[in-house]
Amino acid sequence: MSSSDPLLTLSLSVDYPGRPGVIRDATLRIGRGEILGLVGQSGSGKSTLALAILRLLGIRGGSARGDITFRGRPLMRLTERQMRHVRGREIGLVLQSPLASLNPSLRIGTQLHEAWRAHATGPADVARQVILKSLESVSLPSEESFLRNYPRQLSVGLAQRVLIAMAVLHRPALLIADEPTSALDVITQSEILALFARLNRELSMAILYISHDLLTIAGLCHRVAILHDGEIVECNQTEQIFRKPMHPYTRRLIASLPGNPLVAPDGPGRG
Repeated sequence: MSSSDPLLTLSLSVDYPGRPGVIRDATLRIGRGEILGLVGQSGSGKSTLALAILRLLGIRGGSARGDITFRGRPLMRLTERQMRHVRGREIGLVLQSPLASLNPSLRIGTQLHEAWRAHATGPADVARQVILKSLESVSLPSEESFLRNYPRQLSVGLAQRVLIAMAVLHRPALLIADEPTSALDVITQSEILALFARLNRELSMAILYISHDLLTIAGLCHRVAILHDGEIVECNQTEQIFRKPMHPYTRRLIASLPGNPLVAPDGPGRG
C-alpha cells in the first residue's frame, strides 16, 4: 500500500430506534498524518459518526449501514474480538469530559497500566517506561508521585492530558478527539490544541478533530468537513472552506463569525 492511500475511508448511514437516518450517506476520507476537522452544531451527528467508526453505536442502541476501510481493512466485517484489537491500539479516542471518563476510584498510574495491558504484554518495567514516555509526550510529569494521584486531585486540564496520554499510549495511527476542549478554559484550550498539533507533527498521527468551534478548527486542521442535519454537505481544504465556502449552510457558518472569518493559514496544525 502506498503512502498516498488514505488511512480511513467511510460511507455510512446510521439509524437509531425510532430515529432513522440520523446519518445519511456520509462519505469521508482521512489521509495518513492528516488533521481533519469535523464541524457541526449540537445534534448534527458528529459524535454518532465517531462511535460508528469505532463500531460502538450499540452502546446507544444505534446501527450503521455502509463501509469503513481502515488501513485497507473493512472494519464493518471484523468480529467484535478483532475490533477490540483496533480500538485503543490503532484508533485512539479522547472525549470531552476527562473527569467523567477517568475512573475516580483508581490511581492515574493504575489506569494507564490497564490501558497498556489491554494491547501489550511484558514485564512491569517495560510498561512503566512506555507510560512515562507517554506522559512526557503530553507534557505531564513523568514521575511516580504523579502516577499515585487520583483523578479528583487533578485539574480539568491535567485530566484531559492524562486522557490524551492514555489514547496515544500505543501510538495509534488515528486519534479521534470528540469536543476535547469544550470543558476547558481559554488558556488550557490553547495548550491542548498546541499539544494535538505537536502529536500530529512528531508522531505523524492522523487526527479526526470534532468540534462546533470553527475558529479552533481553522487554526488546527488541514481539511474541514461540514456535517449538517446528518449529511456531510462540504469537505475541502481549510483555507478554501473559509475563503470560498460552497454550500449555503457553510456560508452561513462562516458569516456568523465575528470580524474576518479567515484564520491565518499558519495555524498550529498546518505549520
